[in-house]
Amino acid sequence: MTDHEHQHGYIHRKDDYLKRLRRIEGQSRGIQRMVEEEQYCIDILTQISAMTKALHAVSIGLLEEHMNHCVVDAARVGDAEAREKVSEAVDAIARLVRS
Repeated sequence: MTDHEHQHGYIHRKDDYLKRLRRIEGQSRGIQRMVEEEQYCIDILTQISAMTKALHAVSIGLLEEHMNHCVVDAARVGDAEAREKVSEAVDAIARLVRS
């Protein structure tokens, strides 16, 4: 079974993730308006910080779903697939830490 043929671990919380992402999208539009309206720099930075935290929360949730579903399932299948999924998770964590 390939990644495209099975349900991903987050699927049972898909609506929650979409709601959070739409909220983040709204935050982004709000920040754009703040810049257009030439609002105070610190207020804009505060909103960017809030949006960044929200994105990190979504990222951590998806990572947790990946570990609990994809990695655990791969471990059941065999060592090579498990190592591949763990490597994907490590790479994702590295990207998150750098961001």
